[in-house]
Amino acid sequence: MSEEIRSATLLPAVRTDIELRTSDGLTLVGELAVPESHDPVATLVCLHPLPTAGGFMDSHIIRKAAARLPAMADLAVLRFNFRGVTSARGTSEGTFGHGDLERLDLEAAMAFVAERGLPAPWLLGWSFGTEVALKHGLEHPVVGAILLSPPLHRTREDELAAWAGSGKRLVVVVPELDDYLRPAEALERFAVVPEREFVAVEGGKHLWVGENQTVRVLSEIVARLNPAVLPLPTHWP
Repeated sequence: MSEEIRSATLLPAVRTDIELRTSDGLTLVGELAVPESHDPVATLVCLHPLPTAGGFMDSHIIRKAAARLPAMADLAVLRFNFRGVTSARGTSEGTFGHGDLERLDLEAAMAFVAERGLPAPWLLGWSFGTEVALKHGLEHPVVGAILLSPPLHRTREDELAAWAGSGKRLVVVVPELDDYLRPAEALERFAVVPEREFVAVEGGKHLWVGENQTVRVLSEIVARLNPAVLPLPTHWP
């Protein structure tokens, strides 16, 4: 017997509530999910959408990555609320930092990754989270960054261009029907990073609503972190 994987499916993992401490003295709340019976092969550090528009660590793509990918793809998934953000897990201290002070939140998350010895860390940014990844990700020993629906509202041209030749991978996943940056314009904007990997998703929208779009996004993530396990299953024992 097996069950179809649906929006609310929660697959087996070891899930631990965590706290991150920033260098400016704030406590951020989050969760680490790891495979149930063996070590992870890589780590996903999730940076959620815009706090002032309802983004938090439970934004659905990030929640589903944590719910599925430790079991499906042997990944560790770290998700947390940026400063000033509330979810069912609790409230992170501080106030919204417009993508600048969140540099310290990412710094705290990467310190946690190092402390736990989590392998091969990647940043996963979604919308506002892509701005944090692009502006501050090069400061950290990450394999690369996966950008979902990047708006490029807060990232300066020089911050984007700095990824060129950095040795870090940059995967840009742009929905065809995005509200802010569609594939044609995104190709122009990201041309300053010639080695970036560009994925245009036909029919995709900024919020990636629906199981088909969820599976597409999760598959693009796993294609970079652990491609040997693709395709992702649609049912689970």
